[in-house]
Parts: sequence; structure tokens; C-alpha cells
Amino acid sequence: MSTLETETQIAPPGDAEARRVRKVMTSSAIGHFVEWFDFAVYAYAAPVIATLFFPDSDPAAALMAVFAVYAVGFVARPIGAFLIGNLGDRFGRKRVLAGVILVMGISTTLIGLLPTYAAIGVAAPVLLILLRMMQGLSAAGETIGSNSFVAEHSPIKRRGLNVGLVYTWSNLPPVIAALLVLALTTVLSPEAYETWGWRVPFLLGAPLAVVGLYIRTRVDESPAFLEMRESRKVESAPIRTVFREQWRNMVVCFSIAAVASLGYYSLTGYFYSYMTVTIGLDSSAALISNSIALLITFFTVPVAAFVSDRIGRRRMLLIAGLFGALVAVPAYLLVGVGTLPAAIVSQSLLGLALGLFFGPAGAAFVELFPARVRYTGASISYNLAFTIFGGTAPLIATWLIGLTGSTVAPAWYVVAVTVLALLVVITMPETNRRSMRD
Repeated sequence: MSTLETETQIAPPGDAEARRVRKVMTSSAIGHFVEWFDFAVYAYAAPVIATLFFPDSDPAAALMAVFAVYAVGFVARPIGAFLIGNLGDRFGRKRVLAGVILVMGISTTLIGLLPTYAAIGVAAPVLLILLRMMQGLSAAGETIGSNSFVAEHSPIKRRGLNVGLVYTWSNLPPVIAALLVLALTTVLSPEAYETWGWRVPFLLGAPLAVVGLYIRTRVDESPAFLEMRESRKVESAPIRTVFREQWRNMVVCFSIAAVASLGYYSLTGYFYSYMTVTIGLDSSAALISNSIALLITFFTVPVAAFVSDRIGRRRMLLIAGLFGALVAVPAYLLVGVGTLPAAIVSQSLLGLALGLFFGPAGAAFVELFPARVRYTGASISYNLAFTIFGGTAPLIATWLIGLTGSTVAPAWYVVAVTVLALLVVITMPETNRRSMRD
């Protein structure tokens, strides 16, 4: 009997099974939202953090410093990937996912309570860096953990859609964070926002983390992990095994994540500051256009995931990647017009391209690896790419503009990375009908 047939028969049928899967998806989506809301608020507070924690007579230099700290949160992610991935494969997905949301909530809340440079001097940016590292350690385990958890609970024929419906919740937190910042900056005076208003989104991390933690403790462990544990096939050294046996799949996963991370963090971590500081667009217009783009991404992801269940992950990734490479330069040229309509159209193109790519990517990340090393292999590959390309996206984009004098330079960087990654994606095996069990 084939593995596919075996998996289909093992999965319990009926309404009870459907309810169990929906419960897992709901808990993962809410946990995903909480985790990425906490991580996203830093980007929208970047301009005020630059003045409060990195005082400098040159606003561009201060913004560079803040984006450097933004990147620090990503430096910790490969470390977290090795640690959390290893724990997830050895001790289960459920407990690890509960732990990462707790760490994220604590570190985000503490950022909201930090004294500024004016109060404690150089200790302020040092503490900010340490808390960003804590956020990075937590973020390292979230996406792959949630995607694995949902994929291992889902029936094969709708696995991509189920993962996509959860994975897309990483696009909603920046929208909520942006609208919250917009509301605060509209209601409060500039002095009040700079004094205490910017702290509000960070302080929300505490109650959100408590809610997410409670929900994540109310679901069942992954069937794939339970099966491994009962048959005593849990991998004792997943890091060593994955580098020895799965390095080719790690290269593919890294390449997919490179495109996803660069697109995501260019849009969520950079574009707001790019529009307000470089282009000179009003902050309200920048927040509105950015939110619209991310909402388009939010709704596009599950559609693209559904299509990938039908035509395959590889084909959908190639189509989406080519589309993204084609629209990057025109989108950056259009946003340079400096008007709200231009900003909406340009970012909507980028948001659409991102959603089309995220759709198949969410499931592909975890389908590439066998269950015994899935969390480890996918986490290390994914987080290395997100550190190299996602965490540095705002910093490199700002540097490229300063180096070339062209506001379109970051778009050409996106095109180059996407084309190189697609050359690897062409070689990947199709995964949409693979078993989630070993």
C-alpha cells in the first residue's frame, strides 16, 4: 500500500475530524496574528524610535541606525531556528509554539516600557537591541511551526489551502499595526505621540500574548509527531541529520524564502519609511496605501494556495515569481510620483505579487522535509533567508538609494534576487501530494 493511501486511511473521517482541523487552524491563525503583530509594530514606530533612541542631527543617519536594530531582530533568527527547530522535532510542535508566543509577548511589552536615550543614555539602545534579539529568537519558530502544525493535521487535497489560510495571517498584523499608528498620530498631538503614544502598540503585546498562549494550549499535538513518538522514531539529532540528508531541500527552501522575505519586509518594514522620508509622502497617506496593499496580500494568499493544490506548488511559485520580477520596477517608479493614488496602485501590485508567491510557499516550506526533521530543516533554511534578505531589506534599500542616487535601485535588487531564486525553484520536486508522515 502506498504512503499516500496509508495516510488517507489513517486520518479519521467525519465531522469530528473536520472540527479538529478547524480548531487547529483557528488556534494557529490567532497565534500567528499575535506573534507577527508584536514583531511588526517596530517598523511603524521606526521614525519616532530613531529620534528617541538614536539622536542624530542627520535624520537619514538616525533612520539607518533604527533599521540596523531592525536587522538585529533577524540576526537572532538563525540561532532561534537551530534551537527551536531542534526542540520542535524532538519534543513536539504544540509546546514549542506555546513557548515562542510567550517570549514574543514579554519582549514586545518590555520595548514599550523602555526608557529613552534622554533618560538613561546609551543603555537605551543597548536594551532595545537585546529585546529585538529576544523577538528574533521567538519569531524563528513561529511560521514553520504553525505551517507544520496545520499541514500535519490537514487532508492532502486541501493542505495547501489550509496552510495558506493560516499563513496569510502574517499579512494582517502590519495592517492593524499601521491603522493603530494612524489612529494614534491622528488623535494625539505630535508631542504626545512622541512622549507616550508610540508605546501603546508595544504594550498591547502582553494581553495579546496571554490570549494566544491560552488558545495554543487547547489543541491536540500533531498526528505526525504523535505517530513518531508512539513508534519511537523521533529523531534524536535532527540538526545533524538534516544537514547530512536534506541539504538539497534546504537550498530550495532557502531560495523560496529569500523571495518571500525580501518582498514581505520591503513592504512591511521599509515602504512606510521609504514613502515618508525618501518620497516625502504624508504619513497618513503612506499608512493607508500600505494597509490596502497588505489587505490585497491577505486575500490573495489563500486563493493562490488553493490553486497550488490543483496545479502544484512549483508551477505556482514560478508564475508568481515571474510576475513579481516584472512589476517591481514599474511599482517603484509609480510610487515616486508622490501621490496617494500612485502609492495605492504601486503597492497593490507589490502586494498582489507577494500574495501569489506566499500562497504556495507556505505549504512548500514544510512539504519539502520528512516529519522527523521537518521543523529543523525548514526553520533553519527559512530563517537564514529571512535574516539575509528580509532583515536587511530596509537597510540595503536605504543604502542603495544613497549609493546610486536612484529611488528605484531597491526594485532592481528585488528583481535580481527573485530571478536567481527561480533558477533554483525550477529544479525542485513537486510536493503537493507528498505525505506529511515519514
